[in-house]
Amino acid sequence: MSAECLKAHLSQDDWAKVRKAPMPRTFEPMLATLHHEPFSHDDWIFERKLDGIRLMVFRDGDSVELYTRNGKQRNAHFPELVALFAAQPCQRFVLDGEVVAFEGQTPSFVRLQQRAGIADPQAARASGIAVHFYVFDSPWMADHDLRRVPLRQRKQLIHETLEYTDGLRFTPHRNGDGKALLAEARRKGWEGILAKQAQSPYRCGRSKRWLKLKVQTGQELVIGGYTEPQGTREGLGALLVGYYAGDRFCYAGRVGTGFSEAELKRLYSVLAAIERQTSPFDEPPAGDDIHWVTPERVAAIAFTEWTADGKLRHPAYIGERDDKNAADVAREH
Repeated sequence: MSAECLKAHLSQDDWAKVRKAPMPRTFEPMLATLHHEPFSHDDWIFERKLDGIRLMVFRDGDSVELYTRNGKQRNAHFPELVALFAAQPCQRFVLDGEVVAFEGQTPSFVRLQQRAGIADPQAARASGIAVHFYVFDSPWMADHDLRRVPLRQRKQLIHETLEYTDGLRFTPHRNGDGKALLAEARRKGWEGILAKQAQSPYRCGRSKRWLKLKVQTGQELVIGGYTEPQGTREGLGALLVGYYAGDRFCYAGRVGTGFSEAELKRLYSVLAAIERQTSPFDEPPAGDDIHWVTPERVAAIAFTEWTADGKLRHPAYIGERDDKNAADVAREH
């Protein structure tokens, strides 16, 4: 795509906000802030929150690179996405989106985790787990920085310039009526929705111009230890998880459900390799069967609520996430 072609898709006012710039090689994505009160507003657009893995896509001619939000390359894990982006008519772009796997009609992080754990391209293709990329933004395209262009126009640009297939999907949005979309999310069992200011520029890092409203309670937490298995259970008994509050690593509770037998064994092998003698928690829990680990592994945990003393009520393990840095995990509720 040439600059003239890019210009043709934008108004004169929006084109004035575009800056010619070299293609970035790394990029910190724009992140949403948790918000609790449902709302509707004509200045906002609302999207479904997908239970997937955030990826930034860099395409420069014949080169395509996929990176997680914490900078890990994922070309070998999702080779069909690499091929899909290499076939796009636009030769140079940076896209922001989410890779998703489905169980029937429902996005499944557990199924995606199974696929994301395969680092061999041939084995990944043969896994039988299809993945789809939902694109929702582009901060850079065709030698130009688009971050100052309003979000609504950036979305229109990617909608009009990319070729969509089953593997590449445009993330639709609803204008204004966030309360109705959140009610739909509750009816259909979605994870939640995202609210975004329609005129917002793209700002790297966390922003209140993008908000996430959750239907299902849960968040990522850091693994700080595990307990011995009981009875016939193999691998480990429960995970001890926590979060960071400044320099403090705060204990949030034990997670003993939600594991398959295979996942218990896999987690045990991973955590046994990073065992340590001392507790990483600021105020460690008591117990004779605890194995402490270096707090570097992140897990997605579902739970009903936080208790008055800051612990998880009825937690369940969803899956491990290697696309987020442990040091960035803070309490969201």
